[in-house]
Amino acid sequence: MQEILSVQDLNVHFNTSTGVVKVLNGISFQQSESQIYCVVGENGSGKTTLALAIMGLLPETAKIVSGSISFLGVDLINSTDTDMRSMRGSDISMVFQDARAALNPVLTIGKQLEEAIFAHNTMSKQSIRSYSQEILSELGLAAPNKILNSYPFELSGGMCQRVMLAISLVNNPKLLIADEVTSALDVTLQADVLDRLKTLCRDLGTAILFISHDFGVVANMAHHVGVLYSGTLVESAPVVDLYSKPTHPYTAAMIEALPRLDDPNKKLTSLKGNAPSLNELSWNCPFLPRCNKATLICRAEPRPLISEVRPDHRVACYNPLSFVD
Repeated sequence: MQEILSVQDLNVHFNTSTGVVKVLNGISFQQSESQIYCVVGENGSGKTTLALAIMGLLPETAKIVSGSISFLGVDLINSTDTDMRSMRGSDISMVFQDARAALNPVLTIGKQLEEAIFAHNTMSKQSIRSYSQEILSELGLAAPNKILNSYPFELSGGMCQRVMLAISLVNNPKLLIADEVTSALDVTLQADVLDRLKTLCRDLGTAILFISHDFGVVANMAHHVGVLYSGTLVESAPVVDLYSKPTHPYTAAMIEALPRLDDPNKKLTSLKGNAPSLNELSWNCPFLPRCNKATLICRAEPRPLISEVRPDHRVACYNPLSFVD
């Protein structure tokens, strides 16, 4: 399969009033077409910063200090603003977490869809209107013509989320970044949106970078999973391998905390302590204060994500959990 996205040794720092905050530290992964790569981690782990770095939308206080981001062989970090604008919305699209806030409150849905289509295509107004109705219908929105004439405040949160998804898909992007797209939806709508994303990936070959804090959602969504902890990728593996044989202590603790439908009497566990603040990170393993597997070498130096415990399964840990294959 064709490689769509390659991120190598990405380091992103923020300049704040209290000093430099190292938000992303040595992030590396590759993604192919027709693949859903999920980045999962707790709030504040750097997931959205990763998405914004790929889109070239980091705030002025942020700086990519090292590393590379390549999209279909194009260097995104060193691309001009003009080149990035031409790729955003056409080749690369992003769905933000808060759809209602992302939509323009003073423009109708139809106008916003029209702008997204017209920016990258030469179509008549009639064709754009027809295409807009079609894509809203495909996303399960009834009365698409009425929605096109509506303003965001007239729609529910779930409807706004589908509209944002429609705007991101109108130009058939090769890469779709979905940042916590189901966090504001009820269970029924959540399942429907996830199903449509998987259909998009399967039928059109779109690569989807799915960002979430929900290990349960990721289990049913991903082909490959990267576990992010305090700005560091601590484990990367195919989804079946990761959930059946988690190797990093953090990953294992998060999966153990999930409720099980096949074992309703299972006692829920929790991971003690809190993730460190990103401006308080030490130079060694960020999980060290919460890890019950730590040894002297863990305190001496961090372990990069290079240890391949199984084919295509890497872990950043000197004392990975062992399983009998």
